[in-house]
Amino acid sequence: MTTDATVFVVDDDQAMRTSLQWLIESTGLSVQTYESADVFLASHYPGRPGCLLLDVRMPGMSGLELQGYLMRQGYRLPVILITGHGDVAMAVKAMKAGAVDFIEKPFHDEDLLRSIRNALEFDQKHRASRSAKADIAMRLAELTPREHEVMAMVTDGKSNREIAAALGVSSKTVEAHRARVMEKMRAESLAELVRMALLVAVDSPL
Repeated sequence: MTTDATVFVVDDDQAMRTSLQWLIESTGLSVQTYESADVFLASHYPGRPGCLLLDVRMPGMSGLELQGYLMRQGYRLPVILITGHGDVAMAVKAMKAGAVDFIEKPFHDEDLLRSIRNALEFDQKHRASRSAKADIAMRLAELTPREHEVMAMVTDGKSNREIAAALGVSSKTVEAHRARVMEKMRAESLAELVRMALLVAVDSPL
C-alpha cells in the first residue's frame, strides 16, 4: 500500500474526529480531519492519494451531498460513509452512486480499519490503471490515421489478408503498418496490444 496515502475525515463532531484520528494514526496512516464539507473543499486539492471518511448527517452540506459534488467534479477519491441506523437506506443508495463502503454506528474499530485498508487499496489500483491509460494514450497519439485503422482491425481479430482487402492495399503494406504499430505501442505481442486497446477503451475518466 502506498505510504503517501491520507485518510480524510469529515465529521462535525469534534470528539468523533479526535477518536477517529487517534485510531487511524495508530496504524501508521496519515490523517487529516475537517469539521465540515465546506472546510474540506476549501483546503483539499484534487489528485492526492487516499480515501474520504464521511459522516452522512452534517450541518450545511451533508456527507451524501459532498460525495455527489465530488463525483460531478470528476474526483475519484474512494468514499466510506459513517451512518446511524436511520441512514442505512441512504448509505446503500450512496454506494450505488459510487461510495465503496458504509460503516454503521456504533462500529468496531477493526471493521472501520478494514474498510479503510480496502478503500486505500482500491485507490492505489485505480491510480495505477489511470497512469497506465495515460501512458497508452500518449503512444496512441504517435500513430498515423492509417496505423490507427490497422491497429483497430488487428485488435478486432482481423487477419492481414482481411485488413488488406478492407483498406485496398497489399498484405505486405499491412505487415509494414502492423510492425510500426507494434513498435510505436511498444507491444511485445498481439495479446499485449489487445490488452492496451481494451484498457483505453474502458469508459472511465483519467
